[in-house]
Amino acid sequence: MDSSSPCPIDKEFSDQIMALLAPPSPQSVQEYYDELIEAVQCHGLRVSRSSKHGKGVYANREFKEDEVILKDQILVGAQHSSNKVDCLVCSYCFHFIGSIELQIGRRLYLQSLGLSASKECQYQTLPHSSKEVCCTELVNVEENSVKDDNGNIGPSASRNLKDNFPSKEVLESLINGALSLPCTNQFALPPLIACPGGCEEEHYCSQFCADSDWKLFHSLLCTGNKTRPSQRSALLKFIEHANGTNDIFLVAAKVISFTISKYKELKRLQVKENKQHPGLDREDKSSFFLLLEAWKPISMGFKQRWWDCIALPDDVDVSDEASFRMQIRNLAFTSLQLLKDAIFDVDCAPLFSLEVYGHIIGMFELNNLDLVVASPVEDYFIYIDDLPPTEKEEAEKVTEIFLDALGDDYSIPCQGTAFFPLQSCMNHSCCPNAKAFKRDEDKDGNAIIIALQPISIGEEITLSYIDEDLRYEERQSLLADYGFRCVCPRCQKEQLK
Repeated sequence: MDSSSPCPIDKEFSDQIMALLAPPSPQSVQEYYDELIEAVQCHGLRVSRSSKHGKGVYANREFKEDEVILKDQILVGAQHSSNKVDCLVCSYCFHFIGSIELQIGRRLYLQSLGLSASKECQYQTLPHSSKEVCCTELVNVEENSVKDDNGNIGPSASRNLKDNFPSKEVLESLINGALSLPCTNQFALPPLIACPGGCEEEHYCSQFCADSDWKLFHSLLCTGNKTRPSQRSALLKFIEHANGTNDIFLVAAKVISFTISKYKELKRLQVKENKQHPGLDREDKSSFFLLLEAWKPISMGFKQRWWDCIALPDDVDVSDEASFRMQIRNLAFTSLQLLKDAIFDVDCAPLFSLEVYGHIIGMFELNNLDLVVASPVEDYFIYIDDLPPTEKEEAEKVTEIFLDALGDDYSIPCQGTAFFPLQSCMNHSCCPNAKAFKRDEDKDGNAIIIALQPISIGEEITLSYIDEDLRYEERQSLLADYGFRCVCPRCQKEQLK
């Protein structure tokens, strides 16, 4: 525990925080993953511990080359803030929603107002997971727009647009469904389902996803009209800070919201059980015991404090490392205070310690797999390009203006950060036997792990955390950011050269 922490909760709840962050027992780990594998019906795998490198994933059956080993469901994930300009997706499963027309029209309309993920960041951003994430703040549209002489806001009044950029009226027709593009019936998308809390930031592909997100995460983080004004104001300040600095804070907030929601459900079930069986002589589980139970899925992820494990950026001198890491800690503390103002729960107070917050973010730093979902807009324009000449010519009379307006970035996918419970157990190798790979039929944010070669029963399944085509020294340097030195067969061989 850091005795110099500026967070009073770190001192007040030091024992509980140590219990939350203590490594789970081997028996607890095994039971958790056995239950998880049973729940997702993934009997071809098992999670086991080894003396060499802790948890690992092993094959319970043979896998052929290119066979799907695992489709791992997201435990916690979020779309990057800046990516929301270019991609409208379900906030729970990250499936593209609406229609091709809505995807194109909405993106071009926002682009015409000066909002785009491809533009330069408005803020200095901080790297996480070895990548820099542009966290352009999506501020009020009118503040980033240009008005014409009549005070109207729209594409015709915006700067730096092409002369043949679609008009505001045309884009609105795409958005509201009045204008249909050729062949989009081949690319049907789920309809938009609104947030149960009335906010306009989150949308869903089904009522199931809307209800699931509300139950697990969003009920505490919603800025809609069903949220108390004071809480809504605090949440907006937290979100503004995250979008202006690093949107990894939004994912950390979802982890805390998930744990609080799960705790409340366990508490509710305990009270219900007591009412149904009032004469039953048994000891009630303490509030902290229930909090530990709610925290269990998060406890399984490997963690270090974010400011300790984040890689030192190239533009920061080694002599300034201590100062840099202190700045990172202070940034996290500012974020935590804003979140605490919004959703603090006295029964779950230890979750709002800086020590816990730093370890949550560190978990994503060390365990995350990029959340990527291919855009159907890319598939749509490829389809148009592959039409027979006569049909293609007719279709392009309508679609060409939109493709030109989108430019080279027409194929931007949904991008974000996520934690996958089983994938996170897969160890690294510079000669991996599996890879994360999305197939054409994979339309949501879940991780797909594919065999690169035949895998035998009992063989460990490994991924590469980095570009394995790099030279030995470069690979080892990158892997040092993950806190280990690779001794896979390839590295042992190359080390001797």
